Amino acid sequence: QVQLVESGGGLVQPGGSLRLSCAASGRTFRSYAMAWFRQAPGKEREFIAGTTRNNNIAPYGDSVKGRFTISRDRAKNTLYLQMNSLKPEDTAVYYCAADSGIIFSSLQNANAYAYWGQGTQVTVSS
Repeated sequence: QVQLVESGGGLVQPGGSLRLSCAASGRTFRSYAMAWFRQAPGKEREFIAGTTRNNNIAPYGDSVKGRFTISRDRAKNTLYLQMNSLKPEDTAVYYCAADSGIIFSSLQNANAYAYWGQGTQVTVSS
């Protein structure tokens, strides 16, 4: 069992930056593939970034390429999402997800993840 708690969301102006954190419980953090997804009102959940247990990072979602960076700190059991050059269309609830059975080719599939955080709201507005 893994519990995920996101933090770091908030209100930011266009062009600004935020860093989201996802703290994972349990000593098996290093055994899990992890990812970030987001969901805006009225839209489907969208893949942002993901990494396998061996730190192989999947291609970023097209809408965030070159602006967002995923990373994980095994010592702190924490997954991060650094978001730069934020745009109003980045406004959404951002979710952290984890699963021990995901291979590289499945990182972008939201249905493959068993564990989800509660989400953190990111609002980009002037």
